[in-house]
Amino acid sequence: MRKAAFVLSPAVFDDVYGPSMARIRTMTEVMHEPPGPIDPADMADVRVLFSSWGAPVLDQTLLDAAPRLEIVLYAAGSVRAITTPEFWARGIPLVSAYQGNAVPVADFTLAQITLALKGAFQYALRARADRAPATLVERPGLYGSRVGLLSLGAVGRMVADRLRPFNVEVLAHDPYARSYPGVRLVGIEELFATCDVVSVHTPLLPATRGLVGRELLDSMKLGATLINTARGAVIDEHALVDVLTERPDLFAALDVTDPEPPEPGSPLFTLPNVMLTPHIAGALGGERGALGELVVDELARFLAGEPLRHALTERSAALLA
Repeated sequence: MRKAAFVLSPAVFDDVYGPSMARIRTMTEVMHEPPGPIDPADMADVRVLFSSWGAPVLDQTLLDAAPRLEIVLYAAGSVRAITTPEFWARGIPLVSAYQGNAVPVADFTLAQITLALKGAFQYALRARADRAPATLVERPGLYGSRVGLLSLGAVGRMVADRLRPFNVEVLAHDPYARSYPGVRLVGIEELFATCDVVSVHTPLLPATRGLVGRELLDSMKLGATLINTARGAVIDEHALVDVLTERPDLFAALDVTDPEPPEPGSPLFTLPNVMLTPHIAGALGGERGALGELVVDELARFLAGEPLRHALTERSAALLA
């Protein structure tokens, strides 16, 4: 039986792997689990490395400490912060639960789109500020509206799927996408200028940093809403603050910012047309157990000699948000 170790934040261990521990113990001999830190000496015989949020960097030091390592199972999303050229050079399979984490992000985004098209954010914030019932403002509603998706990665496609039962027109801009059912591909300028809601799902890459700048923001139609559950730096935040200040008809629902959280005193905390949430779109609490189950399923395939379904390559990992 292969020896396994867990290296992740103790704060998320029970949520992520607790529901799967009995199954894990039938497949591996667990050498270490949180909350205590692992002794590097205990890594020598480890073949299966379980991780998630709070993972260590897979650098030369860790690889040298675990010379028998055969697979890394990462029950979270992007792995760019933990991978290194030395790791990729070893050819060790790396599984990520990014597709599992995309599910709650898509669910959260659908809820935000619905609330945005109903004007719920504006109503609630105005009523709180005035300490009185707010005047209802005419909003487009869910049916017959136009929703724009910036990128059609895992989350963008799931959001498009969730919107399909509704009577909305779904547009998307993604230079790498050819087609997707129920979605009309358009240029980024048309996306921002014509949609009632624009939802950002673009990974943060050198080419996408600051992609959404003043010109695109200022082109948004009257009363439109910008949603961002991807990465804060995809949007030029200074330009966003300026445009939201100048155009109180626009609204921004931001689950991510740049920096994150915003600096003390940031206008994002006080602008009346901004709703801030602290990066909660991804898996929380019991939702995290599904990520653990996904990577444990992959371990079962690995042990059975079957193809992995969620393994990343160096190239695919670089494209994740």
